Amino acid sequence: MQEIVTLECTEARKEGKPPSRYLTKRNKKTVTERIEKKKYNPFLRRHTLHKEIK
Repeated sequence: MQEIVTLECTEARKEGKPPSRYLTKRNKKTVTERIEKKKYNPFLRRHTLHKEIK
């Protein structure tokens, strides 16, 4: 039961830049909470925390 989820940068809006978004998969049965990953944001030119959005 793979589900496609969208991850959005949490730091970009605070700095007035556009947020970067990534698509990833998660298993609904084993991962019930929202995903948080460190991914690269090209607008900020560094790795930032990305959280799952609906």
